[in-house]
Amino acid sequence: MNPKTITRKSKKLSWLLRHGAGSEGLSMDAAGYVPVSEVLERLRMTRAELELIVARNNKRRLQLDGGRIRCCQGHSTESMPVTREALEASWVRWGGGVVWHGTSVGAVASIAAEGIVAQRRTHVHLAPALQSVVGKRAAVHVMLAVDPERMAAAGLGLWAAPNGVVLARRVPPSCITELRPMTHRAREQEAALRAFFDSAA
Repeated sequence: MNPKTITRKSKKLSWLLRHGAGSEGLSMDAAGYVPVSEVLERLRMTRAELELIVARNNKRRLQLDGGRIRCCQGHSTESMPVTREALEASWVRWGGGVVWHGTSVGAVASIAAEGIVAQRRTHVHLAPALQSVVGKRAAVHVMLAVDPERMAAAGLGLWAAPNGVVLARRVPPSCITELRPMTHRAREQEAALRAFFDSAA
């Protein structure tokens, strides 16, 4: 397969495993696994093509385990029968230091007031390092540091998926300890962005 075909099929596979399994009639378990045979039939691909797509996925989103496959994280809350509890049981507890959340300039005010919420996903995605390629979008205006000790004190867990993405059900404003501007636009507005957190403290 050429790179464009791999990208197209990878996106379709990720959508199917994160959001579309129920509507497409696939047998998904509570941790997000689907039988490989059902995926191959639905997407009209071979096992060899599937393995190539998994291997070439730049963020290692896909987890192939013998006769079953899933996305490591990123499931929508509508992805029945996926549950937060089953996903968390399939990950490992995060034992590292500060983690990061990438966001836009426009989202900073609401995050300072309400924290980071998962919206329609089961969990908030966090990056294990500032320059990590996993756990954040490719282009973000602002990176926010999240303190694991403050999360634990708030009774909230952090988990690491097999591809390195760190996950939480939510992040309260009190657990955000630093704002790092990443673009020219964010640097121009840095003082105003920091003020949102100062006023929320």
